[in-house]
Amino acid sequence: MEILALFWNLVPVTLVQGLIYSLIALAIMIPFRVLSVPDLSSEGVFPLGAAVATAFITWGVHPLLATLAAVAAGFLAGMTTALIHLKFKVHSLLAGILTVTMLWSVNLRILDKPNLPLFGFETLYDWVDAAIVSSMGLQIVFFGVLVLVLILGLWWMLQTDMGLGLRGIGANPHLAPALGVSLVAYTAGGLGLASAISGLAGALMAQLQGYADVGMGLGMLVNGLASLIIGEAVMGRGTLLRQIAAPVVGALIYYQLSSLALALGLDPSDLKLVTGLFVLFTIGWPYLFGRKVSGTGL
Repeated sequence: MEILALFWNLVPVTLVQGLIYSLIALAIMIPFRVLSVPDLSSEGVFPLGAAVATAFITWGVHPLLATLAAVAAGFLAGMTTALIHLKFKVHSLLAGILTVTMLWSVNLRILDKPNLPLFGFETLYDWVDAAIVSSMGLQIVFFGVLVLVLILGLWWMLQTDMGLGLRGIGANPHLAPALGVSLVAYTAGGLGLASAISGLAGALMAQLQGYADVGMGLGMLVNGLASLIIGEAVMGRGTLLRQIAAPVVGALIYYQLSSLALALGLDPSDLKLVTGLFVLFTIGWPYLFGRKVSGTGL
């Protein structure tokens, strides 16, 4: 009973975390599933968004504009990864690693120190409703509505001509240019969109916790991959809407599983190890047992 009570007390907190970090899972899904261009730069773009939003707010910029600046910075970072990949013929994974490495210095330069507090400054939540920061229920509603709007927005966008171009690049990058789809422009735009979502997640988290830190993106990539794998195992990828919703569902489940593990007595420092082993097992077990299961392989 004590374990259940502890788990129940953790549910609201991990639900808010799951909603925010589901944006990272969405940002990972777009390059992996829509563009078929694996990208690892979310781990650096997340703290970039936090750094930009926090720095702008401390400089006296309105929190809404600061958040939009974080989104724009994320978009530019994603385009940088795409251009390194396409123009310098560097594999997208290595291009993402290079971007993350460079962003560490960029984030330090923006913050001017390893972390920067926001205490005493108006944040986006204060601007919307000051009660959000102190109410877990309002946070769940706020982030739930935001994620729902983002899911529906992506679902609509991916059915437009632009979205079909992105999906065409992912389906056949050699044929798409023959149909008038620019490989460079659409790949850069797609990776930029994904990183913009990561930047938004970083900005929202920094303003919620009251500070930005250059190391706050550590482990985000593995958590996002775990969320994506869980979501696709539960939701499948049979339709476009399922494909977009899967990372969000997976993130919600993943963070509830994390709270259950903590309630059972697992040391918080062990969660990264457990998550990495879970992702490795989920990716590798179809090959170990000689068969591949649709929807789990990356």
